[in-house]
Amino acid sequence: MLKSDSLAFALHTAASAVAEVMAGRNLTEALTRCWRDHPKLEGAARGAIQDLAYNALRQFGRGDFLLARLMEKPLRDGAAQALLLCALARLEVRPEEAHTIVDQAVAASAEVANGKYKSLTNGVLRNFLRQRAALLTEAEADDVARYRHPRWWIAHLKRAYPRDWRAVLEMGNTHPPMTLRVNRRRISVENYLAQLDAAGIAARPLEGGALLLARPMPVERLPGFGEGLCSVQDGGAQRAAVLLGVADGMRALDACAAPGGKTAHMLELADVDMLALDADAARAARVSENLARLGLEARVQTADCRHLDAWWDGREFDRILADVPCSASGVVRRHPDIKWLRREPDIAKFARQQVEILDALWRVLAPGGKLLYATCSLFPEENSAQVAAFAARHEDCLRLELAGAPELQLLPTPEHDGFYYVLLQKLD
Repeated sequence: MLKSDSLAFALHTAASAVAEVMAGRNLTEALTRCWRDHPKLEGAARGAIQDLAYNALRQFGRGDFLLARLMEKPLRDGAAQALLLCALARLEVRPEEAHTIVDQAVAASAEVANGKYKSLTNGVLRNFLRQRAALLTEAEADDVARYRHPRWWIAHLKRAYPRDWRAVLEMGNTHPPMTLRVNRRRISVENYLAQLDAAGIAARPLEGGALLLARPMPVERLPGFGEGLCSVQDGGAQRAAVLLGVADGMRALDACAAPGGKTAHMLELADVDMLALDADAARAARVSENLARLGLEARVQTADCRHLDAWWDGREFDRILADVPCSASGVVRRHPDIKWLRREPDIAKFARQQVEILDALWRVLAPGGKLLYATCSLFPEENSAQVAAFAARHEDCLRLELAGAPELQLLPTPEHDGFYYVLLQKLD
């Protein structure tokens, strides 16, 4: 039996999660199953497993390419293949530990199919080390292996961002930043920054008051997190509440609210009559939990915002946030499984859902009211093309400028993820 603090155990457990993703499951759910199966794991062991799984999926396009050249035929065993992917990703980022990684991967393979793949694992990894330079040179000539994204995804970004597509893809393979939103109802940004400094936590302010940590850390280490002094929220996501322009006394709707970060931010900025909707009961419960930690109040309801009869009381809203379901192509460094679980036809499916949401929400927006359409997507089909089609269907729609432009498309950077925003006003 593998020791829970060994690299072999981490490789084996991470591989089980990666195998689930390769079978079509969500990485978060796969890791949750791992934690459930191993409830006594220490934090360091969990961190090692998560890091291995995330890196294997970030590097999947390259790892899959390498395995195709290191093996005569594809492996039929998903667990054995996932273990090799985890080990190859580890070898790429820790070449100085090659001997240990190979040794521990072979030990981990003893737990797969009764050790059937021990010799194969050893041979594949040692062949990679012998041929490393030539294989990586070959990988650089293949777009999927070089940029670690599906070929169709790369093609979409090339068309949308002819100058920036390479940088966007490369940023999608990096580790994401950890950014805080200060609960200004309880403490100022300056005072909370001072608390971080006193705790030895390096951080710097971004535009709009977000605080970027020098390195990620467990929320338990953040001063006053449990007491609601701050929340973890990407700097780009923090733009939404400010752009929507909520003010005291307004009636506001967050139509796709979970997990509640943007709902909470609006309530931190103004005293509004807030309704937060989410179609999933478990996710709606997370909204309530987050609001409770922050000392904020809103009506939280489980409902699909498209079905007005299920939730709307007939009173119109002054402000609506439509943070719609999308491909999540702007946040893949946080969710690397998305790249490989998504299929090209999914973009059109999301676009159809977005049409239904926009048309429904427009009916409940008061004349003169504003709706902020938001996605964490980089694909124009979900963003600019979606809004253009909506404006063509609704003559009472006025597009308002955001920072002097008709829309705001944030591409991922070291400071924030990728987001799209457009602000629409309903004419009287």
